[in-house]
Amino acid sequence: MQPEIPTMTDIPIKIIRSRRSTLALEVREGGEVIVRAPLYSRKAEIDAFVKAHENWIITKYNLMITKQNSKPEHVFPKPEEINAAQLNRIKAKFAERTAYYAGLINVTYNGITVRNQKTRWGSCSSKGNLNFNYRLYYMPAELMDYVIIHELCHRKYMNHSKEFWDEVSRYCPDYAAKRQKLKDYSI
Repeated sequence: MQPEIPTMTDIPIKIIRSRRSTLALEVREGGEVIVRAPLYSRKAEIDAFVKAHENWIITKYNLMITKQNSKPEHVFPKPEEINAAQLNRIKAKFAERTAYYAGLINVTYNGITVRNQKTRWGSCSSKGNLNFNYRLYYMPAELMDYVIIHELCHRKYMNHSKEFWDEVSRYCPDYAAKRQKLKDYSI
């Protein structure tokens, strides 16, 4: 027997208002649907936006639920389970790999922070501060390296333009496969 396909009435939608100028949709891992809206958006405007994207939401929601049910569970230590010595080893590994790739890519950076990030593997600020998710340390080294390369290439291109991806591919030719492999891991 096939599982029932959910309708919009079956899918809970969370609305998050912020100082943004446009409406946006996000379907998170596990099927959580979020509408990001400007602070003063009217409910009718949000409802119309959701209605206009109903097919996309249902498709993406089903994909996330199916993916969640078929994805192998990777267990990472909780941040509170990591002692000071382990944290120092984690930070040292990121520092070593980042310095290596920064030399190859010929870029500089200000500092590295290892965090318990909830939604991303890494980030790069316009000031050159690099943030990495501590979970990368417990994953295959090639994935850690890909995220480091990705963030360092943002030191040349602070976007995801064709030039940015061309730069990433210079140092990680199979980056698309590694991006796909990252999706096997839940943050």
